[in-house]
Amino acid sequence: MAKRDYYEVLGVARNASAGQIKSTYRKLARKYHPDVNKSPDAQGKFTEATEAYEVLSDDKKRKMYDRFGHAGGPGSSGPGRARVYTSTGRGGMGFDIFSEGDEGFMGMSLDDILQALRGGGRRGKQKAPQPKGADLEYPITLEFLQAVRGVTTSIRIRGGQQADHDETIQVKIPPGVNEGQKIRVRGKGQPGPAGPGDLYIRVHVATHPHFTRDGLNMYVEVPISITEAALGAKVPVPTIDGMTTVTIPPGTNSAQKLRLKGKGIGSAGDNRGDQYVIIRIVAPRNVSEAGRRLLEQFAETDNFDPRAHVPWKS
Repeated sequence: MAKRDYYEVLGVARNASAGQIKSTYRKLARKYHPDVNKSPDAQGKFTEATEAYEVLSDDKKRKMYDRFGHAGGPGSSGPGRARVYTSTGRGGMGFDIFSEGDEGFMGMSLDDILQALRGGGRRGKQKAPQPKGADLEYPITLEFLQAVRGVTTSIRIRGGQQADHDETIQVKIPPGVNEGQKIRVRGKGQPGPAGPGDLYIRVHVATHPHFTRDGLNMYVEVPISITEAALGAKVPVPTIDGMTTVTIPPGTNSAQKLRLKGKGIGSAGDNRGDQYVIIRIVAPRNVSEAGRRLLEQFAETDNFDPRAHVPWKS
């Protein structure tokens, strides 16, 4: 398959500035680098974008590419091998766009690539980066409402076998954190030659006696009486912000959902989900004689058949 034009790969014009080329490549690296994208085609797209950037970010190589294009094509690269792009002019003279030993951004972590871009451009010829320390994982259990509202909690990190090396840190848990979600704390992992690794807080969320959630939406089941369902009523309902009053319309059915807009869980973007009140009609277990007579009178007077339209009724 023919190689795509490098300008097309990066999505820039042929007269794009060095800053535009760098900015576009940074976005593509953030999107397709194997550190963050595990889809089957991400590696190929990252490699293609990196190859294009390492030519177009170098003035000499860009001029040669603008003049000769993909003639000759890049050679393969791997451990101990250079990637060579050979362009041949009229006289058959070859030009190596990738010089021996120049491995560019391939093999670097996303953080190292972004750091190199902030520092002034492509990496060029450098020694292999030193490894960071190992990452650590720390499990915590949050109450349901802590996870919903967000909380700042103290965590004690073991610094080794000696207790005086332990460290207590404050970790801010954002609102709406889910079961099993991990919160990253940079630089609090094991030490290493290139600095410490990261600490990942793995969250377990305890169940709640009456609230459940689905994404940013909250659900609560509210029991009401037969008369409240038939005639309508105002009933107290819990929300994550406290108690509120909900109007039950006349003729409300069991399992019907009433929406409380904006009463759900907040997110990092300051959007809130909704709360849904699920109605459960509860019949009294014991009915007085007076109540029985009134119910019988109601049945005779209104002649209501709740099964009038069931599919099995002939």
